[in-house]
Amino acid sequence: MKYISFITVLLFSLNCFSQPPMENNYKIYNTKTKQLTTIDQIVSDCADADVLFFGEEHNDSTGHFLEAAIFKALYQRFGNKLALSMEMFETDCQLPLDEYLKGFVTEKKMITDARAWSNYKDYRPAVEFAKENHIPVIAANTPRRYVSLVSKSGMKALDSLSKEAKKYLPPLPYDTLSGRYYERFAEIMKGSPGSTNPNVYYSQNLWDAGMSYSIYKFWKKNKDKKIFHLCGRFHSDEKLGTLAQLQKRKSKLKILNISSFSDESFDISDPAIFNWEKFSNLGDYVIVTNPRLKRTF
Repeated sequence: MKYISFITVLLFSLNCFSQPPMENNYKIYNTKTKQLTTIDQIVSDCADADVLFFGEEHNDSTGHFLEAAIFKALYQRFGNKLALSMEMFETDCQLPLDEYLKGFVTEKKMITDARAWSNYKDYRPAVEFAKENHIPVIAANTPRRYVSLVSKSGMKALDSLSKEAKKYLPPLPYDTLSGRYYERFAEIMKGSPGSTNPNVYYSQNLWDAGMSYSIYKFWKKNKDKKIFHLCGRFHSDEKLGTLAQLQKRKSKLKILNISSFSDESFDISDPAIFNWEKFSNLGDYVIVTNPRLKRTF
């Protein structure tokens, strides 16, 4: 038994040392200064900002680590002048989410009633930190059933919904972004089922309009708070999608965005060789993460 225990401890130790610390699995680039930067500097730059978007890859373990790390650093700097906004919860789930944050229901109950994503474990550290420190969490996303309705029957189908249902939607009719956002969407969807159906693009815009409105509504009532919004990076890369919709709602809002993703170029250690310019259009900060780390799903 002692021998088995020794082997178990040894294997565990070797596994721990086989992966570099998470801090060594990402590089942050400031596209304005054209220099590598840090989490602390991002937080410092937020002093004059109203909203900070973190555009993630949903299964990037390093990205999820950074979301929690940046959220905690923002709290250390701004304290209770902070709110967390999440694509991962839909607007009609705000009540069960709030009930959990206030300790009225169990985590298991919240996960069920708030329809938490299947990879909720990736977002749990941020939600738990918010709960411990009494930080508001915005269930920002449009309910999927209404997005599906638009994808199937078009934007006009939303007009027939009840007043109660429309409480969970952005004001109708919502904006549909043309130009570059549509081009990017068409590039990604090319060859996919429904790629030529305009309703599919309108449903994409409903995600964006809904999230932007959720953030805007909260900001109107809490103008002293900074909002940290988590979303898939397509919703905010190049300051398009949700970010563009939010900027249209209030042009004076100062919004910063992060684009975080894994890329083979992470292995280029020489800054003189690393071609940051190919990513510089994505946002204010670009984070390249180690592609060799195991994905969360």
